[in-house]
Amino acid sequence: MGESTAHPYMANSVPELQREMLDAIGADSIEELFSQIPADHRTNRPIDLPPALSESELTRHLIGILAKNRTVEQNLNFLGAGSWQHHVPAACDEVVRRNEWLTSVFGEPSSDHGRNQAWFEFCSQLAELVDLDMVGLPVRSWGGAAGSALRMASRLTGRNEVAVVRAIDPERLSVIRNYCEPVEMANHIAVRLVGYDPATGLMDLDDLRAAVGDQTAAVYFETPSYLGVIEHQGAAIAEITHAAGAELIVGVDPLSLGVLAAPVSYGADIVVGTIQPLGVHLNTGGGVGGFIATRDDDRYAHQYPSLLISIAETIEPGEYGFGLSLFEQSSYGKRDKGNDWTGHSVYMWAIAAATYMALMGPKGFEEIGGVILQRAHHAARRLAEIEGVRVTFPSGFFKEFVVNFDGTGREVGEINESLREQGIFGGKDLSQEFPELGASALYCVTEIHTGNDIERLVGALTKAIAR
Repeated sequence: MGESTAHPYMANSVPELQREMLDAIGADSIEELFSQIPADHRTNRPIDLPPALSESELTRHLIGILAKNRTVEQNLNFLGAGSWQHHVPAACDEVVRRNEWLTSVFGEPSSDHGRNQAWFEFCSQLAELVDLDMVGLPVRSWGGAAGSALRMASRLTGRNEVAVVRAIDPERLSVIRNYCEPVEMANHIAVRLVGYDPATGLMDLDDLRAAVGDQTAAVYFETPSYLGVIEHQGAAIAEITHAAGAELIVGVDPLSLGVLAAPVSYGADIVVGTIQPLGVHLNTGGGVGGFIATRDDDRYAHQYPSLLISIAETIEPGEYGFGLSLFEQSSYGKRDKGNDWTGHSVYMWAIAAATYMALMGPKGFEEIGGVILQRAHHAARRLAEIEGVRVTFPSGFFKEFVVNFDGTGREVGEINESLREQGIFGGKDLSQEFPELGASALYCVTEIHTGNDIERLVGALTKAIAR
């Protein structure tokens, strides 16, 4: 190795401090710390890195790279498919950025009573929205919540197979498969996909009946589905699931619950979903939050992997305290022996979501759900009027819908490239993930889209198809 030098951004990298730290742990060299990694797994050549830049030079370099991106502030956006553009009230950002939260989002339970109360308000408001009693602190993503819920069901039933609807976000399915572990591992859970009706987008109930049995721990489906369709067969799915002795897990977009019935009303045992629409900006490189909710029942409570917040009266009349419950079963309490591992990278989003839900109230959720339904269906009707364009599932969807371009003779990629040239992000290309749908894209319309935005999309698509 060459001569060790200090890194300009790391104070502890100077040789004297490195030596002091190595002496403290009884190691002769930094190389010794990595000796357990097999030699054939380690790089034995110098890494060709550019020269170190000063802080100002590095800032300019990164800004130049980021300037190549086109964002939803610059482009009109109709992309959704797992991360959706909704309005984030300014109050959400203001509250989250307050020092009280920034310094205590994960501190000592004995000192963070305000934090615990805010978390409790998040859990209690979300519980009211999904019409259940128990909600854990958020996990990293919707996929993480679904994966954990399936593992909860496996522990509850002692079974090791789950049935998952085929019309699901491929990325979310990948996360679910990771949580269910490879077949070589002791806690492997087999994932069996259940087909959907290509004419309606709804789950194929005959395929479901064939899939479930004594081996099935849970059935998982979503409403609205990845393809945007509202699954109105929930009661029938629940009946089939429960007849097999399995748990019914339903994934849901919480914004839809202002206009759609909560999954528990048609038989859901565990409800999961995303909190990204609840005051969380679009971002990449980090989690945007997923939730798990159940009835307040010991059977379910002791299977939660996430932290739970409780409220209790104190010795002072009218005063309440907030604290963590069942801490010992979480990865915080038992590390790798906990029910599942969860991190706290999204706990700040719980504060944002609590603020959003408090601002909205029941009437606000009803209003925004109605607006989204109205605008999405209006957009679908207008797009279907373009020659060669067809909306695959023209009724019974929430904010996303599948648009088919087979009649235009154009590929989705070509159309989307033309839309980008016109300052528009088109729908998510489904051609590879769902080839049975042909040249199709998943379009998303929310409360941010105006009538003029929709007309601009119609004009741009007409132009893109005519090229």
